[in-house]
Amino acid sequence: MISKDTIDKVYDAARVEEVISDYVQLKKSGSNLKGLSPFSDERTPSFMVSPVKQIWKDFSSGKGGNAIAFLMEYEHFTYPEAIRHLAKKYHIEIEETTPSDQDKAATDERESLYLVSEFANKYFQDVLFNTEEGKAIGLTYFKERGFTQETIKKFGLGYSPDQWEAFTKEALGKGYQLDFLEKTGLTIVKEQKQFDRFKGRVMFPIVSVSGRVLGFGGRILNADKKAAKYLNSPESPVYHKSKILYGLYQAKQAIAKNDNCYLVEGYTDVIQFNQSGVENVVSSSGTALTPDQIRLISRLTKNVTVLFDGDAAGLRASLRGIDLILEEGMNVKVCAFPDGEDPDSFARSRSQDELETYLHDNAKDFIQFKASLLVDDAANDPIKKADTIRDMVVSIAKIPDRIQREVYIQECAKIMAISEEVLFNTLAQQLNKGRAKEARENAVELPVMQVVKEEQAPVARVDSLLIIERKIIELLLLYGNREEEFEDVMMKANEEGELVMFSEWNTFKVYDRIFMDLQDDEIEFSNPNFRKVYQSLMTYYQQNDEFKTDAFLSQLPQELHQEVVDILMLDDRDSLHKWEEQKIVVKQKTESVAQNVTETILTLRWYLVDKLVKSLITKVSNEPDADNAQILQDVKDYSTLIRRFSEQLGRVLSRF
Repeated sequence: MISKDTIDKVYDAARVEEVISDYVQLKKSGSNLKGLSPFSDERTPSFMVSPVKQIWKDFSSGKGGNAIAFLMEYEHFTYPEAIRHLAKKYHIEIEETTPSDQDKAATDERESLYLVSEFANKYFQDVLFNTEEGKAIGLTYFKERGFTQETIKKFGLGYSPDQWEAFTKEALGKGYQLDFLEKTGLTIVKEQKQFDRFKGRVMFPIVSVSGRVLGFGGRILNADKKAAKYLNSPESPVYHKSKILYGLYQAKQAIAKNDNCYLVEGYTDVIQFNQSGVENVVSSSGTALTPDQIRLISRLTKNVTVLFDGDAAGLRASLRGIDLILEEGMNVKVCAFPDGEDPDSFARSRSQDELETYLHDNAKDFIQFKASLLVDDAANDPIKKADTIRDMVVSIAKIPDRIQREVYIQECAKIMAISEEVLFNTLAQQLNKGRAKEARENAVELPVMQVVKEEQAPVARVDSLLIIERKIIELLLLYGNREEEFEDVMMKANEEGELVMFSEWNTFKVYDRIFMDLQDDEIEFSNPNFRKVYQSLMTYYQQNDEFKTDAFLSQLPQELHQEVVDILMLDDRDSLHKWEEQKIVVKQKTESVAQNVTETILTLRWYLVDKLVKSLITKVSNEPDADNAQILQDVKDYSTLIRRFSEQLGRVLSRF
């Protein structure tokens, strides 16, 4: 087990905005940062990060928490895995305590698959650098490709020996189970035999956004025509090739920094670009581009530049990928290399400045690129030209933003020398076709109609007590250590002997005031979660002069984190609506904290007394033998108390 001292160091070092920016492109929004939700497909930001509070909240999915919670949600890490990941990120040495049998048994299948993959990665690297076969074949190949030793280590490249069971025997000898070797695809099991999937191949580890090894790509080096040139790990519980982009782990920070992502086809394209100094590049690893892969990029940038080989056949085949990117609301540019060149060879023979200049000068907007490519095919054939125009409009129809569609239609009209009106009509037809197709796909067979009386849906009952208790927790979280002037309203007799209210002002910290008020009335929270959070808050405030959200969350049970984050980030949702730009002033709660506390406590008292009155009235109705005279007197006294609450609040309270 990880020691508490290590966990405390991780909490102290980890900055939520730094951790999340590895996965999501964040932009300034007042004192907070906002971005597109990594948990849902959206085009308007609803994901908020608070550097001050060290928490995040995703208003589209309802998820939230601290840096640890984000990794557990996004990467599906266990709590220890998240701690280990952050310890590695912040260069914190992990101190271990002896794990119990229960802890050992709790290690799940996914973690076992990760461990097997990590072992394989180290094994392949060791073979590459420290065996004669690895150096003579694998290392020689990489050096011939122009890769430096630093680059080889950066991408974790390796070599699998050209022997049937070399890796499998080594893994079994180290105690790894054959079942997990088979599930990762590293070992193929047939009847009573097992052999290495990647024998005789140079190895490219495929890692997650956080750097965990998920699978491998292997390239064969001999001239065996029966064997596939490239071989990938099969699908497994930890590896889904349609949801992975090769090189994203190394590229994520450069993508966010440059606000652009270069998309290539192969492993070596990514590595060569990276070595040349252009690091914001990823690859779909030879598979057809998928929406899930595009969404991975969209969390870091909305701009994609697709890089193609110079051959015309490859260019036309790749146009389908552009349409997919447009569908996701991304901005697409296209850059083709000269005939006979691919991204790998082009980058290898040029300096960083030459490469960046070429990319800048030759990247075309997708509509210009598609027009130039298709117009060459059409030549002077009017029928082909008409087909070309329709093809371009089909791509424009994929764009979800209406304004962007209109701009591209205007651009297309200029390039193709055709009226905008015709293009807009064609676009409308395409959009209608798309809607009709969607309607057909979503259609279900309707049952035979029957006339039945429609049942009235039950009206959801508002839990008023829950709302009040939540409000008290909110006040404690936001202003617990804040000193405020509180008005104490008391009754005393005037000269005529009548009872009248008078005020007295006293200074308290908010948490002290709430604690005293609840203690005086012997009030406990009805909601068990709020009760635990309240007790933790009171303990925290008594031990600390300053409230730090991450420090408080670190001592709170994990199951209560979501409750606290929901409350803390509720106000920050307003900044997503850009009220200030619309000249709408949102009242700040800090303007009247004492009044807010007083009103909330009085409202709680009123609610509880009113509930007591209702129970007494019910008792009179249901228990004929009860002392009705005494009960009615109690009801009268409590009703007087309710009126006093109303006067103190300065308003007439309606019934709950």
